[in-house]
Amino acid sequence: MSILYIILGFVLLVAGGEFLVRSSVGLSLKLNLSRMIIGLTVVSFATSAPELIVSVQGALNGLSALAVGNVIGSNIANIGIVLGATAVVAPLAMDKDFFKFNWLWMVVFSLICYAVLWTGNNITRLEGVFLIALLVLFLVLLIRRARKQPAAVDIDLDMDLDESAQKNKWWKIILYLLLGGAALWLGSEWLVKGAVEIATALAIPEGVIAVSMIAVGTSVPELAASLIAAIKKEKAISLGNLVGSNIFNIGSVLGITAVIQPIEIDGQNLSLLSNDILWMIGFAVVLLPLAFLPKRFVISRFKGIGLLAIYGLFIYYIFNAL
Repeated sequence: MSILYIILGFVLLVAGGEFLVRSSVGLSLKLNLSRMIIGLTVVSFATSAPELIVSVQGALNGLSALAVGNVIGSNIANIGIVLGATAVVAPLAMDKDFFKFNWLWMVVFSLICYAVLWTGNNITRLEGVFLIALLVLFLVLLIRRARKQPAAVDIDLDMDLDESAQKNKWWKIILYLLLGGAALWLGSEWLVKGAVEIATALAIPEGVIAVSMIAVGTSVPELAASLIAAIKKEKAISLGNLVGSNIFNIGSVLGITAVIQPIEIDGQNLSLLSNDILWMIGFAVVLLPLAFLPKRFVISRFKGIGLLAIYGLFIYYIFNAL
């Protein structure tokens, strides 16, 4: 029954994320907001909604390790699985300007996340507000940068999604919004319930389940979108947008969760701080040498296979350490 809960939870999270993105884009286009603003704010928040709902649900249920593990695991999966698998299907070109801003901010957010958790094994409401404020600062600087260098941070939405969203009527946008919210809420309930039951039955800390199984589940929408775009040979998925998702996970998901319910890591899940978060930082930093070895500014199929292999090593390590 626990496995059924997890499968149904995954399905609802994917469906809910899709509905929420479509309703958000439709609403923004109806209000005549620019494509850049849509991509940086509404769509970014919508695609992070599964992580946010699962993390808040876990924290409210007294499972703070699940909330933290979900974010750490999702950030690792975004680089290891999503970027790795997409590169295997279709090699991705890096923007030379990428490391001057987006990558640097991802590393900074990762290090700040580690520092905040390391000082007391928790995230207080005040620290949650700080993470949210830091995210707002990042978005303000990104928007200002976009005005000066549009090519550096240009964000294009999927054209099919864009065109269909423009034709949507108000009632359909509201319906998508309600269906997406309901699917995310119910999906997170079932996913958390199934994961906790499995963790309890197998005597596995919920942090380990969160950083692996749940994290992959909440990253499924991003993985599906990236692979479909690569298979269709449409415009390559922007590496900057993927890195922006990691920044959003730390700034908004952990920040908002901590404001709603302060996060505390118990002794059973300290591996999140002594091991898993270091893997997250490592996956962020490894993009720098990947950009220059051997072919510059290209994530080739070989590099994609390497990222997938490193992710497999990470999963083996965390379960082997039990």
